[in-house]
Amino acid sequence: MRVLVLTGAGVSAESGIPTFRGKDAYWRSLDPTKLATPEAFARDPQLVWDWYRERRQGIRSAQPNAAHEAIARLAHQTEEFLLVTQNVDDLHTRAGVAAEKMVQIHGDIFVTRCSRCEFSCGGRGSSPEPPGACVVQPTNGRLRSIAATSEHDPNVPTCPKCQALMRPGVVWFGEQLSRNELERVENFLDGRACDVVIVAGTTATFGYIIDWALRGSRDGAELIEVNPQETPLSRFATRSVREPAAIALPRIVDEVLV
Repeated sequence: MRVLVLTGAGVSAESGIPTFRGKDAYWRSLDPTKLATPEAFARDPQLVWDWYRERRQGIRSAQPNAAHEAIARLAHQTEEFLLVTQNVDDLHTRAGVAAEKMVQIHGDIFVTRCSRCEFSCGGRGSSPEPPGACVVQPTNGRLRSIAATSEHDPNVPTCPKCQALMRPGVVWFGEQLSRNELERVENFLDGRACDVVIVAGTTATFGYIIDWALRGSRDGAELIEVNPQETPLSRFATRSVREPAAIALPRIVDEVLV
C-alpha cells in the first residue's frame, strides 16, 4: 500500500499548540502572522526570538495526541509512506514517525540557522544542550553555546562562521520553501499513484497542499479530508470527515489498514 498524509496546524492544536489564526494565536497582543516574517526579524530580532523561545517551551511541554499516534502507526504498517507536515513542532517525531518518512515543509522550530550563510545546528535531541541550542567548537578548543542560555537571555545568538544573527530554522511568510524538502515531496509524487491520501488539520490555503493532494490521489485513489470546517480542498475529497483529527484519525487508520 502507498499512502500520502498531509497535516497542518489543526493536528497539533489538539495537543495545546496554538495555531497562527484565531484569538488564541495572539502573543502579547501581537499577530503571529506579522512576527513570522523576515521584516519583523530585521526590525526587532529580540522580540521575534522571545516569541520563538516561548513557542519552543510550549512545544516541549506538549505531548503527541491520538492523531499523531495514528499517523505513526500508519507509517509503520504501510510499504510506501510519506508524511508532509506544515507543522514545525516535533510531535510527529515523538509519536514515532521516522525522519525518512516525513517532510517538515515549513521547517523545524528546534533548528537554529544563520540569517546569512548556510550554517545551522540544533534540532530536538541533537546535542546535550537544552533543546534548540547550538554547540560549536571555537578556535580556542572550548565548547560554547551560541543559543540563549535561558528563555529570558536578552542576547540574540550570532553565527560562529560569519557573525550574522542566527534565526529559527523555519520558513517565514514571504520566503521560499526548502528546495531539498520540495525535491523529497516531488520524488514521492513522481512514483506510482497512492492508494490513499489523507489531509488532516489544514485549511489548505496554500495552493501546493491542494496540488500535492490531487497529484497523490490521481487515478482514482481515495482522498480523505479530516477537518471540522470546509476548506478549498473539500470539493475534491472523495470523503470529508468533519471531526477533529484526534477523534477521526484513529478510526480512519484502522479502516485503511484492514
